Amino acid sequence: MLDKKTIAFIGAGSMAEAMISGIVTAKKVPANQIIVTNRRNKQRLVELQNDYGIVGVSHDDLNFDLIDIIILAMKPKDVETSLETISRILNPNQVILSVIAGVSTEFIEQALPSGQQIIRVMPNTSSKIGESATAISAGKHATNANISLAIKLLQAIGEVYVITEENMDVFTGIAGSGPAYFYYLMEQMEKEGVKAGIKIETVREIIAQTLLGAAKMVQSQSVSPKVLRENVTSPNGTTEAGINVLKEQGGGRAIAQAINQAACRSREISKELGRSLKI
Repeated sequence: MLDKKTIAFIGAGSMAEAMISGIVTAKKVPANQIIVTNRRNKQRLVELQNDYGIVGVSHDDLNFDLIDIIILAMKPKDVETSLETISRILNPNQVILSVIAGVSTEFIEQALPSGQQIIRVMPNTSSKIGESATAISAGKHATNANISLAIKLLQAIGEVYVITEENMDVFTGIAGSGPAYFYYLMEQMEKEGVKAGIKIETVREIIAQTLLGAAKMVQSQSVSPKVLRENVTSPNGTTEAGINVLKEQGGGRAIAQAINQAACRSREISKELGRSLKI
């Protein structure tokens, strides 16, 4: 089914590239049936075309009549202008997937023709290697067939979770922004390893393998991360000494605040855009 579909990305940033990379690698959609466009940066389109074998075209040259699935991947500040432009040339059979953080399906539905099929999507940049945690929420007019199609497409870039749109903001804080939290943690661990005299290439591999192993333990065991942590933490041992410092320095509280602040910003973006369209 997917191999007959033509997909257009409106927006050519890092998230669009991550998704394109995952989809092309999975070979669920032929590369020449994936189109990407943006408004100004033509060199970026050339780069994506050369790297992935897809089709890069200027926005004005995009033939919407040939497109089955449109993926909105522009920055939130550009969404209103972009929706106004495409609203005049959409047809009701086209499915719209939006990967724009903080932009609700209601906002998009208000800006597009009545009855347009909208699905809100929140992947993360691990899409690039087929390891994204991606959430989807259906808009008012999206059908079960639309949802099934979106799931099949997005499984090319990782695991897919259907959630309510009310939970999309906190999902953004956990999984959408989550890779950056882990990268930040890895940065600090890397600095300490290098400071101790380990080569940066070696310490980076050690940290990545440690994180990968911990993630696989969570996936493969029917116990909680709390139990796994306690199993590693021997009384008076090295791990307990490290965990105690995290607790004393507010490590757990900082993680919770990071998630909540990212979710809060997602809600703020939605409200700001809503006010601009008076919805």
